[in-house]
Amino acid sequence: MLGRTAHGLFWMFRYLERAENTARLLDAGLRMSLTRDLVTAEEEWRSVIRTSGQHAGYEATHQTYTGVQAWNYLLRDKTNPMSVKDMLENVRTNARVARNAISGEVWEAVNEGWIQIEEALSRPVRQSNLGEVLGMVRRAGTLVHGAMGDSMLRDAGFHFARAGMFVERTDSTSRILDIKYYLLLPSLSYVGSSLDAGQWDTVLRSVSGDRAYRWLNAGTIDARGIVEFLVLDDRFPRSIAFCQSALRDELAALARLHKIEGQSNELMREADMRLSNQTIEDVFETGLHQFLVDTMSTNTSIANAIADDYRFHA
Repeated sequence: MLGRTAHGLFWMFRYLERAENTARLLDAGLRMSLTRDLVTAEEEWRSVIRTSGQHAGYEATHQTYTGVQAWNYLLRDKTNPMSVKDMLENVRTNARVARNAISGEVWEAVNEGWIQIEEALSRPVRQSNLGEVLGMVRRAGTLVHGAMGDSMLRDAGFHFARAGMFVERTDSTSRILDIKYYLLLPSLSYVGSSLDAGQWDTVLRSVSGDRAYRWLNAGTIDARGIVEFLVLDDRFPRSIAFCQSALRDELAALARLHKIEGQSNELMREADMRLSNQTIEDVFETGLHQFLVDTMSTNTSIANAIADDYRFHA
């Protein structure tokens, strides 16, 4: 497979995953802000912007953190190159680049989703239709993933797409957990309080894990249990353990198809061994922040190695 096509598939699904994650984050922020007073609600939206990693760009053009400013910035602002609208346009552009490597069903799902969402985001989004727009973004992603699963050959293109998805998902879960510890709580005195429980509920909703966690833990909201769930529970498809295991399998499949392993496989093995030997006690002893920073750094190194191994820019 040409490096340009592999690059297109890898980034097509990275951008798709990133757009879906932003929609989930906004949905969680909306739910939390509706239960807060005006001042606290602005802090919720500040945390949403910071979790997305876009606070520098936002603060360059906005002085306050009202909900309507925050969600329109993340969804459609022309000054934001990482808006959901721009990300989904990048999904479509990369799908066009890789058109010969995806099925007609995948292309149709991407194209139809883009047309629908472009229309919805052609005007400012109000609170009254924010939920509808966010649902539209999530459904568009679900349709593309479903079309890929049901219609694409399990060839190199399929594995590049899946690798991009799990690279992005690992980064997203790590970032959300890290921001929680350092930005969402205004003070350590809030740990264990009702605010703390509400913020952890936001974290779960941000990764669509609230129902799964409650089912496994009889509805108990416990910070330690949630960290273990999102880091080490390989049954949950957005946990770091699940994503790393899935990424390892995709890279192993690519190595078999190309009959050679690259640096990405070696880095993935090392990361997998480190995580498989970790307990939640080890994570907290190391420090959750340091653990997550190391995870994100390793994830970036693996993504760069994939690009080098398969000559994405050739």
